[in-house]
Amino acid sequence: MNLQRFPDQGLASHNPLAPPEPSSEIEVSSQTATVIQDTAALLPLSRLLDDGDILLLLTPAVAPSHAPSNSQTDHLTSDPFEPLGKALAKKHPWVRQVPYTPKNGITGTHVVHIKLAKSVVFVISGPPCFGQPPQVSLAETVRSLCESRPLILLTCCNVRWLGPLEGSFPTVVQTSGFTPSELEAAADAMLGSIKQPHTPGPTVQNLILAPKSWQVEAWSEHRDVSPAYELWCQCFPDNFRLTRFLFQSLLCRDGYAMHYVVREPGTTQLLGFCATYTTYIGSDSERLVGSLAALFVRPSYRQRGIGLSLHDHALRQLRKTRGVSRLQLGSTFPRLFYGVPMENPLEDWFGRRNWPVRPQSTLPGAGQETCDWLLVFDDWPTTATMHSELKFRSCEFSEYHKVMEIVERESRENDNMGWYDQYAKLEGTMNIEDIVLGLEGQTIVAVALTYVKNTGSPLVEDLPWAGMVSDDVGGVTCICISDHNRSVAKGRDAIMLRLLDSCVHRFAKQGLKKMFIDAMRGGDEGFQSMGR
Repeated sequence: MNLQRFPDQGLASHNPLAPPEPSSEIEVSSQTATVIQDTAALLPLSRLLDDGDILLLLTPAVAPSHAPSNSQTDHLTSDPFEPLGKALAKKHPWVRQVPYTPKNGITGTHVVHIKLAKSVVFVISGPPCFGQPPQVSLAETVRSLCESRPLILLTCCNVRWLGPLEGSFPTVVQTSGFTPSELEAAADAMLGSIKQPHTPGPTVQNLILAPKSWQVEAWSEHRDVSPAYELWCQCFPDNFRLTRFLFQSLLCRDGYAMHYVVREPGTTQLLGFCATYTTYIGSDSERLVGSLAALFVRPSYRQRGIGLSLHDHALRQLRKTRGVSRLQLGSTFPRLFYGVPMENPLEDWFGRRNWPVRPQSTLPGAGQETCDWLLVFDDWPTTATMHSELKFRSCEFSEYHKVMEIVERESRENDNMGWYDQYAKLEGTMNIEDIVLGLEGQTIVAVALTYVKNTGSPLVEDLPWAGMVSDDVGGVTCICISDHNRSVAKGRDAIMLRLLDSCVHRFAKQGLKKMFIDAMRGGDEGFQSMGR
């Protein structure tokens, strides 16, 4: 094994007092390593490396006083990652360990070694301390330099401290620190003890944990919020990431939320999670819709019946709930998913459970297509000459009761589930002014709800996605255009454009640059020319 050292300057500072991450599916013990993901099927590397192939090990130059292996000695000169290099060299002798420092970054020396290597392991000691560039940024540079070379990211801390990594690094291995025993376990995880056969037999997990029916429990807010959030982060891509606070606030709805979990037999580890809600369909206080809002299973435990057990149990409980007259796949309010994302592999899974996931008609319950739109103001066309007789402005308190009559009627006729309740939340508050009206003379012909995060709007509690896009996004929802006026019915598209134009100008005055329009029915017809 060839070791190359750099001068002790700009060393990475490891903070041993970093707060522990809550219990989660990727939590590891002090002497184990966990493969977080291996979508490129690189592991074990011993299958890919031949005699003479160089395995490059890039390790951070950690300040010796912070090295776990030095904590019990007065000699502070040991490289804490030397045990990793030695453990790898026992399995593949052609290992080259080259340290890097956050201060100097990836230098020309590193580039030369990367070009000579068959495969690369990049080690991250932990999250950056104050004044240090993140080691993840250097890992991204190495990823670009590797081109087609296999790259393994080894994190010596909980990966959630480093932000979303799964989309950038196909193979991620995690330890809880960098003691010698942890690094030796990481070497075993990366290289394996023996060559993997071309046709592997069933794993112990497959042999033991493959029941067709799993025990389903009601979730515990006190115990399950953190592991459920970790499971959410593991199962969904970055564009569906929520903050932990938002995730918890969406789930914890006393009186009309009921969620379920499946645990690993004999432990408390969550393997699957299902969220359900019951909400009023309209102003009628008797009829409820039962929503299967989200269903997800730990990737390594899929195709074992966990999702089906959760699905069937949740539907049985919803059907037994008094007042539930309809079932919905997805949730309108609060909004986790409005339905199954288009062209998602789960479409077929839910289709086999008799959900109408593909559009069949425009009738309620027939699987109508809806889209969320992000409109960039710089791309917004002029609409000043359209329907100049229409006026748009904020709702006044004296007009609120009339707005509620329109929303109640349009929701009933167009099957807009939950819209009435969203408008009703504003009663008696200053947020009534967040309602935008379209008037033809003195007649209200269109209404819409607007909201911006961090402004006290109660709508944000149920609609998190606009605020998750960026801080310069305003949201528009629950757009009602009356069909009772014949001239209005003929010009719905023009009225919609003028209404959205009014919202654009409203948000622009607040310094916002984009607008999120949620759950528009009918796919993309009529919207492609309005922005992107």
